[in-house]
Amino acid sequence: MTSPESLHVRASTPRRPSWRAQAPVVTVVALGGGAGATARYAASLWWPSPAGGFPWTTFGVNIAGCAVIGVFMVIITEVGTPHPLVRPFFGTGVLGGFTTFSTYAVDIRRLVDGGQAATGLAYLVATPLAALTAVWLAAGTTRRVLKRRQR
Repeated sequence: MTSPESLHVRASTPRRPSWRAQAPVVTVVALGGGAGATARYAASLWWPSPAGGFPWTTFGVNIAGCAVIGVFMVIITEVGTPHPLVRPFFGTGVLGGFTTFSTYAVDIRRLVDGGQAATGLAYLVATPLAALTAVWLAAGTTRRVLKRRQR
């Protein structure tokens, strides 16, 4: 016989979605991530950062990616209802693969270990400030543009 306590626990335990329900999301995140990472790699080939210098490519990629995140989030949350796979594909996949805060951390360590502590500190502070500013400015600008179009 089942006790009332065990029924309560079972009823309140969230159920994980089945693999079949998750497969499309995992697939579009993987495809988007591959596209985003490829774009980031292409940026590093087109705009290589000097060895031991400020990592401008990673900085630029992260700032650009954050600006696009600001535009994207306004569009998908305030303009209409996109297909349920748009956000995982583009937001998590493409932009997650494009922006690279892991490389940001490695770049800081490389700068500090290479005797460029001041540059590493500047990069440490500048990246999150610039990234947050980019999101804020891009989202605000997108909202203003959309309001003008509605008039």
